[in-house]
Amino acid sequence: MTRPTARVLAMLELLQAGGQRTVGELAARLGVDERTVRRYAEHLADLGIPIQSQRGRYGGYRLSPGYKLPPLMLTDDEAIAVVLGLTAAERTGLATTDNAATASALAKVSRVLPRGLGERLDSLLSTAQFTTPVRAPAPAGADTLLGLASAAQARRTVVIAYTDWAGRESRRELDVYGLVFHSGRWYVSGHDHSRDDVRTFRLDRIASLEQGAGCYVVPADFDATTQVTSGIAAVRWSHEVSVVLRTTLAEAGERLPRSAGRLSEHADGVLLETRAEHLDGMARMLAGLGWDFEVITPAALREEVLAVADRLRASAAPGAVAGAIGTPPSG
Repeated sequence: MTRPTARVLAMLELLQAGGQRTVGELAARLGVDERTVRRYAEHLADLGIPIQSQRGRYGGYRLSPGYKLPPLMLTDDEAIAVVLGLTAAERTGLATTDNAATASALAKVSRVLPRGLGERLDSLLSTAQFTTPVRAPAPAGADTLLGLASAAQARRTVVIAYTDWAGRESRRELDVYGLVFHSGRWYVSGHDHSRDDVRTFRLDRIASLEQGAGCYVVPADFDATTQVTSGIAAVRWSHEVSVVLRTTLAEAGERLPRSAGRLSEHADGVLLETRAEHLDGMARMLAGLGWDFEVITPAALREEVLAVADRLRASAAPGAVAGAIGTPPSG
């Protein structure tokens, strides 16, 4: 960069990254001498940007903590990352508010982009396709999410007003062990004082949050992700399922998500223990894994597996597709 204005803006961008930069470091990054760096700092101060300076051998400059710069300075790569990140957050349900906030943020970023880059990003978003479906939003609320995160970091107990899946309302005193985003939902896991046990709560069902007076220590072996996913898998469904998979525990762990159920060593392979609402879906899932398997329970699942096998066998017969097309459905 040869123009002084460009160097001044480059210095501002370096300071935006946070922390203090020494005069020597800034001079080397900008390709100027240290005296020029000090002059650039004066230019920024004249523009109303709060520059803090520190004298001495290791002195330098930094922006005042908490200061929000009016102009958003992004490189092309940074702008693409922001736009795609907001788009992904909207699709996966990661956003802590409804989609209006994400759409508003996208609109603001788009307005400050150079015209050429903005047009290219519009082309990308209008033509890109995604393999994962859009998740229905279950906004957690920024205050709730940030409040729980602060409590977890400070190891301070909180009191939440919670509504469970059946509509029952309660107040729970909670030691926050961890926050997990899983399958389009935010969850908090920790020690529930009223139940004297580790429990998991969905953030979108938390109506209010208050800081409590207690403090705690998180167990050294606690894994929030395992706690949340295993808890979801243990939800009461219509059918208890036990299946032996003819594979290794390592391979099963790679192919199956933690929420699929509990995996353990078995004399004939891997024992999968889980729950299912619909056995036909469980049969299709097992058939799609590509491993041989044996259904232990329930017996009705064996019937569903046989039904899947019959449909596959019929589809493999010569002329099966043509016959299906030409045969009207029975009444």
